[in-house]
Amino acid sequence: MHKNEPITLKRTCDAALIPDGTPIRLEKDTIVTITQALGGSYTVNINGNLARVDSKDADALGFEVEENNSTGSAKELTGDGSVDEELIWEQLRTCYDPEIPINIVELGLIYDCSITPLEEGNQVDIIMTLTAPGCGMGDFLADDLRTKINNIPNVTRVNVELTFDPPWNQTMMSEAARLQTGLY
Repeated sequence: MHKNEPITLKRTCDAALIPDGTPIRLEKDTIVTITQALGGSYTVNINGNLARVDSKDADALGFEVEENNSTGSAKELTGDGSVDEELIWEQLRTCYDPEIPINIVELGLIYDCSITPLEEGNQVDIIMTLTAPGCGMGDFLADDLRTKINNIPNVTRVNVELTFDPPWNQTMMSEAARLQTGLY
């Protein structure tokens, strides 16, 4: 795949306008340009507007649809009931802001991640924010997190809470993210 090259949609698919999250339908044979392809989703430019295309619709863009299990292993409950916390953080790092090519951990959007043992499996609670309170992409990011974290062995429930207290600012970004964006 080459960014910024026109692609003709192979089939009609759903998308969400960025940054407000308004659902739209991209019709077959429409020409779009991919501006970002990270974490399994695609940001496309359509007639001067950005839209997010979910990984399940990758075939509409001419790409292979990847399995929903992003950990590469079968979902399982093991005998000891433990959860690999580092694997949770690895999965969080595969989620990207649709406008900024930096993962949400490096952007400083994850405020808390905790694991609570349940009778069967574990619950993962994530508190996160967005770069702007009016951003309509929060539900999309939260769904992405739920899907990826829920595929981790011994995770049976995932809660994602959006908060704007404290408000996000660029000082919450990692040093590498600030360097990459030039916001140092």
